[in-house]
Amino acid sequence: MLRFVQKIDLKHWKLLSSIILCIAGTEAMFADLGHFSKKSIKITFICFIYPVLLLTYAGQFAYVSKHLGAVDAFHLSESISNRALQHVFAVLSLFASAVGSQATITAGFSIINQCQALDCFPRVKIVHTSEQILGQVYVPDVNWLFMTLSIAITIGLHDISQLGKATGLAVISGMIVTTCLMSLVIALCWEKSLFASACFLVFFGSIEAMYLSTSLMNFFRGAWCLIILFLFFTTIMSAWHYGTLKKYQFDVENKVSIDWLTNYSPSLGVSRVPGIGFIYSDIEMGIPAFFSHFITNLPAFHQVLIFVSFKSSPVPYIPHNRRYLIGRVGPREYRIYRCIVRYGYRDSVRDTDDFEDQIISSIGEFIAREEYDYESLNSAEGKMVILGSLMEDGGTALIPVEEMGSSVCSPIVGGGSESRRNLLEGSSGSGNSDNRGGVSRKRVRFMLPPKSPQMRDSVREELQEIIDARESGTAYFLGQSHLLARKGSNLLKRLLIMVYVFLDRNSREPPVALNIPNAALLEVGTVYTI
Repeated sequence: MLRFVQKIDLKHWKLLSSIILCIAGTEAMFADLGHFSKKSIKITFICFIYPVLLLTYAGQFAYVSKHLGAVDAFHLSESISNRALQHVFAVLSLFASAVGSQATITAGFSIINQCQALDCFPRVKIVHTSEQILGQVYVPDVNWLFMTLSIAITIGLHDISQLGKATGLAVISGMIVTTCLMSLVIALCWEKSLFASACFLVFFGSIEAMYLSTSLMNFFRGAWCLIILFLFFTTIMSAWHYGTLKKYQFDVENKVSIDWLTNYSPSLGVSRVPGIGFIYSDIEMGIPAFFSHFITNLPAFHQVLIFVSFKSSPVPYIPHNRRYLIGRVGPREYRIYRCIVRYGYRDSVRDTDDFEDQIISSIGEFIAREEYDYESLNSAEGKMVILGSLMEDGGTALIPVEEMGSSVCSPIVGGGSESRRNLLEGSSGSGNSDNRGGVSRKRVRFMLPPKSPQMRDSVREELQEIIDARESGTAYFLGQSHLLARKGSNLLKRLLIMVYVFLDRNSREPPVALNIPNAALLEVGTVYTI
């Protein structure tokens, strides 16, 4: 090593990049931390991997020391005295490549899952394969992407030497990122001194920077494909994060308070029509901007309004009795409610056919319990109550009655209830063809419980209004945003918005559809000028 350093030149400096391949694969072991426990990895490494490595390299060293003049003696397959066993290494190499690639693929799934949680990657389907370990995920879309890129790079480079150069750059780049993040962990999480963190970064970072420089010298010998992939994924993640952040900021800045809906809407000539309106939104406070845009242009909304938001939790399942958070928006006489639906990563939210019935039943329970809860009766907006369990007397505020019928309701906000029922019956005549016409399925109607002295007349009146509104029809409001770059924006900003719009149109839909029939769905388009 000393003689190598003394005679170092540009040609010999490039040879350092080949040393990285000696440790390639060890980082894949730590990539399995999201899928296996630390104890299982330690036991596997100490009891199996480490002894096998010692025996392998000891046997190779013994062969090299005895056959110093042998050609290609430093190849493991050539270090076997029995030539008949050399073919075994070909099979073992295939198994080793499969294991190493599988560890890298599963680590990629975990990274994509975390990036999507941080709004840094487009919406993809994430399948959680374990109810105990949160990190065990499978991403079908990314799996196909990995396969396509692997085949394309293998065919494009067409040389194992160039693949080795690209692999070396990938390994050392991952080590540098790990060292930088580890220095932050030492200073912020472990609360050590900045001097200790800086020493760690300088010592290991200088060594890794040396190997990085040697790998970058092989840019035109295979490392260029990794740089292109880095720029490709960086552009996607930056554009998606930028667009999502700007869109959320626009929603928060342009949302209106409930006072605008209750005080200023009469001056706009807003009328209330029979029915229930479900407004899906990402914000959990105030009125979303797209709904105020809708009321401004079409001054009417339903007799009962329910603002629905979804919130994921890092647990497998959310019990049914703790899934819905119900609150009241504005004064009691306006009949406006807010519902936050919580779900775990194993809950099938999109496959819930009786989602609407569960929300209405939870709101009925909230109304029945509200009169006994002075704090919730007089609290400001934002006070939510977890509902879903039976009442104290063992009954329910609304009694569901199942019957066969069509669940498709008219989204028209004008006209009488008779015309809405006619449209409902007409759309249900198409049977089970598709969502455009009507889908005949089990319909749930609600009834009030028998006359009880424990329930006040005001509560029964409000519950009866919800039942009547449900019979009149249900409409679903979804916001459809369109991002546009402001005139005079720089090229980078226009590029990020253009990429975000493309990804938003071609990525998976957010989990709010919930089997909504097209005849009852109303999408409100809003142009966001950034």
